[in-house]
Amino acid sequence: MAEKIKSHWWILIILALAQFMIVLDSSIVNVALPAIEKAFHMSQTSLQWIVTAYTLTFGGFLLLGGRAADLFGRRRLFLIGTAVFGIASLIDGLAPSGGILIALRAAQGLAAALMSPAALSIVLVTYREGHERNTALSVWGAVASGGAAAGVLFGGIITQYLGWRWNFLVNVPISIAVFMAARALVPLHESEETHNDLDLPGAVSITAALMTLVYGLVEAPSHGWTSQSSLTYFGIAIALLIFFYFNEKRSAHPLVPFDIFRIRNVTAANLVQLPIMGGMLSVFFFTSLYIQSVLGYSPVKSGFSFLVIPFAIGISATQTPRLIKKIGFKPILMVAPLIVATGLFLLAHIRVDGDYFHDILPGFILMGLGMGAVFVSLTIAATTGVSGRESGLASGLLNTSQQIGGALGLAILLGLSVSSATRYAQHVAHPNALTPLLAQVHGYHGAYYLAAGFMVLAAVIAGVLIKQQKVSDEDMKAAMSNPGA
Repeated sequence: MAEKIKSHWWILIILALAQFMIVLDSSIVNVALPAIEKAFHMSQTSLQWIVTAYTLTFGGFLLLGGRAADLFGRRRLFLIGTAVFGIASLIDGLAPSGGILIALRAAQGLAAALMSPAALSIVLVTYREGHERNTALSVWGAVASGGAAAGVLFGGIITQYLGWRWNFLVNVPISIAVFMAARALVPLHESEETHNDLDLPGAVSITAALMTLVYGLVEAPSHGWTSQSSLTYFGIAIALLIFFYFNEKRSAHPLVPFDIFRIRNVTAANLVQLPIMGGMLSVFFFTSLYIQSVLGYSPVKSGFSFLVIPFAIGISATQTPRLIKKIGFKPILMVAPLIVATGLFLLAHIRVDGDYFHDILPGFILMGLGMGAVFVSLTIAATTGVSGRESGLASGLLNTSQQIGGALGLAILLGLSVSSATRYAQHVAHPNALTPLLAQVHGYHGAYYLAAGFMVLAAVIAGVLIKQQKVSDEDMKAAMSNPGA
């Protein structure tokens, strides 16, 4: 019995390490962006695809990955995903061009979409419901949540002392260790379904629609919003979305059963999540570039400068459950995004000759405090009142909205930033050596203002659509143990 318990906790360590690597890879690359930009002479428009390619394929195939794990076996999907993730990371680290780097980032995202839901499913079936499972999920949540915070710090250290390529190569030995340990210790988890009807057309069509839409949004500022190419991209995206809708309606086993959207708070929470993440991802992208290319920080110093955000999130997130018990989650979801918006508004005043304590720190603190409350409240709102049979789907949808919202938001904000910077440079009466930096920072101002607008929109959606519900202790524990949402 003792040996079995010991084995169980080794399984948790393996799966948590895999999840840590997945979350880490979504943020570790941000601090390395300036170095990659110089290495491949990439524009900021192309550079954003290093982030977006990962988040889009991760979000687009996340629900498919969870469904495939149910149909074909959890361990099998986890091992396949881990192997693909390691191989993609290796080629990313050796990439001879920006185009290959972006393509393999998309492959990493697909692999992550296979690994993450399979790993969480294994955790859920390995540990008994109650204290044992709650303990396991708490460990899982702490490790997964720490991945994003560790990413910016590790990314800075690795980029400065080993080179940007090692941000990807470091995944290779970890992937090998996780693969071998999982193969030896994780028991077989065969399909529990009586069919193997995988909604591949649904997953491919929704991911293709989103990638086409994002590409159109990225290219529109340079080609024109009403140009033939832009309208073609938008038209293809709309056609694919229509195909996805009718495919889901007629599929016997759809990727996204639309019945779940009859639960009001599931729909509302996902709608709130989209602008929240659309604004948040921009912070890491634009601020990483500003801190290094404008303020002149080293990658390590840049990585440390972001650590105030996870600390503030931790302070806020630990206090929010108590507040929810007193006033409910709806008031928090109406106010917390406005705190984040205030932080973004402060960042919209960054200067070319600025400094960290005046231009960055106040905005970071407010954003972290607001986001901690948002993350907890959104998760609880999206899962309270959802049946156990649908809890995985509700969680998966919120995770998907998180990734897709980030990708779409970054595309919109980057388009605004680039076009705003271009207009500024064109209208300067007497250009000088500082003009390019002034134009760049002016573009960031517009992006931060719009990101603040996203947060205000999220608060309005919460006020109009979120339905206040009593939260039981069981709902609270279930939501708090789900890190992805």
